[in-house]
Amino acid sequence: MLRQYNRIDMPCAKLCLQAFLLAPLLTAADVDQPLTPRERKLLDRIDALEQRLAALEVRLSPAAPTAAEAPANAREVPQSASLPAPAARTDNLLPDFLRGTTFNMTLDGYYEYNFNAPIGRVNLLRAYDVSSNAFSLNQATMVIEHAPDVSAGSRWGARVDLQYGQATETLQGNASNEPRPDVYRAIFQAYGTYVFPVGRGLTVDFGKWASSLGIENNYTKDQMNYSRSYWFDFLPFYHMGVRVNYKLNDWFGANYWIDNGTQQTEPFNGFKDQFFGLNLQPRKSLNWAVNYYLGQEHPDVEFFPNGGPANLPTEQGLPFEPIRPAPNGRLHIFDSYMTWQASPKLTFALEGDYVIERLWTYSAPAHTSGGAGYTRYQVTPKFALAGRAEYLSDQGGLFSGATQALKEATITAEYKFAEGFLMRQEWRRDFSNHPAFLTDTLGILKKEQTTATLGVVWWFGGKQGAW
Repeated sequence: MLRQYNRIDMPCAKLCLQAFLLAPLLTAADVDQPLTPRERKLLDRIDALEQRLAALEVRLSPAAPTAAEAPANAREVPQSASLPAPAARTDNLLPDFLRGTTFNMTLDGYYEYNFNAPIGRVNLLRAYDVSSNAFSLNQATMVIEHAPDVSAGSRWGARVDLQYGQATETLQGNASNEPRPDVYRAIFQAYGTYVFPVGRGLTVDFGKWASSLGIENNYTKDQMNYSRSYWFDFLPFYHMGVRVNYKLNDWFGANYWIDNGTQQTEPFNGFKDQFFGLNLQPRKSLNWAVNYYLGQEHPDVEFFPNGGPANLPTEQGLPFEPIRPAPNGRLHIFDSYMTWQASPKLTFALEGDYVIERLWTYSAPAHTSGGAGYTRYQVTPKFALAGRAEYLSDQGGLFSGATQALKEATITAEYKFAEGFLMRQEWRRDFSNHPAFLTDTLGILKKEQTTATLGVVWWFGGKQGAW
């Protein structure tokens, strides 16, 4: 700054001296007398000097904000010492490689009471709300995402979801599906994305991702109800492999997956499952998905986490042996669901499913069929009501372990205190045509169970929309 003033001291002094010497002429000019040519020339010189002085003053003084810049600058300057620094400026503090990356967290907990007073305080046939008469942590999750942005010149992306809590035990790391469940237990999703410049963009993901079979998903804040349906609990939770998505136009898209299997980060057989799906949006208020999944969900190898017979081969120290002969029956899942935004406040949704599986290719099939219906009404900006009714016919016990017809009805009231914090109160009643639900007496089952739930969900981060 000192060097800057030194550079302009000499011109400024020279201008001041010239103005001082010409001052008498200015006084003479004020008198009503005709000017000589020489005096007119000197006055013109004075005008030029004044313009140069004005230019120097602009250089010496701080630049004033323009009208367009003023509102932004005003937001950047705190009005009092108590105001925090503006969040909009934090992006400038991030390294370049983190620009466009969101860090998100959710905390989901509940208290639920089962009027059957079941032994062990266990709610049977529930996906997440598995505990009765207990304050429970459903899940604590961190989502780190760098989504592709083709319009900004970025065709790649990646996402990682780390999950802890009761939902983790339900969703992943199940020994019935995973050969080595503890290796991947906390990793709900982890995949990389690249958008190839084909037509409107061919999106390819590699890694582990949440299944889109069934209308419900993992994150409670994005659901109509607090508890999950039978179909969410029955259909696949996740897959590991490669998936491809192409959106032909604004109303038609297609999906294809090839993966290790249902709930298999590591495969337990050599078969590669496949998925074929269509996404239709004939109107802005109507979304329809039609899906078919082909799999083979019978292992051809057995692992021994607590040690096995001597001289067995091992994988990272875990002994295993092949199953000979291994069952080879196929799994077929036909799944379709639709969401209709009837008005800004009223939403309807419908899901239908048919699942068939054989142990061997020549075995008699077990099959499960049914569906669910949903409705939600936003009474006020903070308060909403939602309902769900569903039916699941379990012929052969693919879902519940016994042949039975299951039904449930759920009513949910939601109050959103703020964006990022909501509470749900829920009443649910489950029915079966056979005794299937625990009571307070060991060995005595009932055909129904009724629960009342209070759930609370917090979430924050830069990710917009559904997670």
